[in-house]
Amino acid sequence: MTEQITAQQDPALGARILRRTPLYYEAGADPETERPAFVRAGSSLAPVGDATAVIGDDARFVALLPSDGNKATSIPLPADSQGHRVSDDAHQNKQQKLDLEACVTIPMDGGERLLAMGSGSGPERETLVLLTWTGGAAPEIAVHDLPALYATLREDHAFSGCELNVEGVVYLQTDTLRLFQRGNGTPRDGLRPVNATGDLRWSELWAYLADPDTAPPPRLSNIVEYDLGTLDGVRLTFSDAEILGESIVYSASAEEQGGDGRVAGSVLGVIDHAGARWAKLTDQDGSAFQGKIEGLSFVHGNPQLVRFVVDEDNTETPSDLYEAELTGPWDG
Repeated sequence: MTEQITAQQDPALGARILRRTPLYYEAGADPETERPAFVRAGSSLAPVGDATAVIGDDARFVALLPSDGNKATSIPLPADSQGHRVSDDAHQNKQQKLDLEACVTIPMDGGERLLAMGSGSGPERETLVLLTWTGGAAPEIAVHDLPALYATLREDHAFSGCELNVEGVVYLQTDTLRLFQRGNGTPRDGLRPVNATGDLRWSELWAYLADPDTAPPPRLSNIVEYDLGTLDGVRLTFSDAEILGESIVYSASAEEQGGDGRVAGSVLGVIDHAGARWAKLTDQDGSAFQGKIEGLSFVHGNPQLVRFVVDEDNTETPSDLYEAELTGPWDG
């Protein structure tokens, strides 16, 4: 029997936006690599060294935002089969976008790895990208197409429900990756959309990446289903998560079912030993925040300041990075 947790709004928790910054690249646009002048379609955040990595779901670049600046440097990822690094109508290659919706930093001896995951919401979105830093300025980059792994995630309906959509991942100091499934699909075949978490052993995934032809793909364990509540009558669904001590802070957005529907806003919540609770996110003027959070990370060394990225689904405008202050007992 899958464990089920119902999240409750907690009036003791507060989350208020302090500032908003549009994300531009320090060096501007680069026609040779197809890099835009700005960070496009930001979808997830993770700390890398002293910087914050921003990945996008339709542009094959990792943006690195320094802790003391507002403009990013970039790491180009391999181009698609047509030689493009952006996916949109103009390039007629939207079906080739990696849809990297979740990323996490994994420590290792002598360096660290950034793991970015495709959502798995379609067969072309079953990719893991690994960037490994071992002392040099530039990371080693590996792209893994993993249909067998995503098939195991999709077939476990306690986790995936009616439609697989991995939106977040955190690394627990127990050789564990915890995946966050966004339950915003359309019910079908007797299955309903599910918000859930499930655990993969990192060592098993690493062995599978090293030898996918003979090593079996790891399977999920410790699956937990969540009822995250509603905002303005719209179901809240996971959009990302980050570790805070022994707890996990998560973001959830209220978007009408099926995707690309009306967005009623977003909340920040916490999962700990007592269950799950959340707070409405307020804007700088104290009004309810109406945006759709796509990625989440803490400001380096400050557990009271959280960063998140918002994408307005407009290829002509930059993604926005927000900072919000947390007040109340977020760490239990």
